[in-house]
Amino acid sequence: MHFMDEMFASEKRTRRFNPIFLGGISIGLVVLALAFYFLSRTPSIDDQTNQLIETAYKPGSPEFAELNKDIIIATNDNETIESPTGLGTISMFIKGQIRNKGTHDISVLEVNVSVVDRQKQVVKERRLLFVPQQQPILKAGEIVPVSITLDGFSPKAERALIYWRVTAIKPAS
Repeated sequence: MHFMDEMFASEKRTRRFNPIFLGGISIGLVVLALAFYFLSRTPSIDDQTNQLIETAYKPGSPEFAELNKDIIIATNDNETIESPTGLGTISMFIKGQIRNKGTHDISVLEVNVSVVDRQKQVVKERRLLFVPQQQPILKAGEIVPVSITLDGFSPKAERALIYWRVTAIKPAS
């Protein structure tokens, strides 16, 4: 019977931490800490956008006037769509095209799109950093499509005209 008792007796084991396992956890924590450190040091998208726009020419400068005269923005009325939302408001999906008829490639192009009523009062507007966010560069002589969504129109709001205006521009170096 002694043999049977030994066979069914529970064995007591002492558990110890494996040093390789502890080393792996430590290395993993150090790698995560370094990744968080470097990710927190990179500027946010908004900061990067502001830096780009700060280096661009603004309305009122002679460089802006020179470059802006070569940018033509037109709305494609056939592709611009108004759609009701589930919140009882209207969204507009505005499509158009931007043409650079000049001789300079453009590396930064910010545009403002406004929807106005018949009295030319702004109903809604939005700024869009077209280059480089939607298009990496706008080459000389190039025509490219542009699209923007404006949300939150009241169904009673008059939406008569769409105006495009360049608000910042910078030639490629």
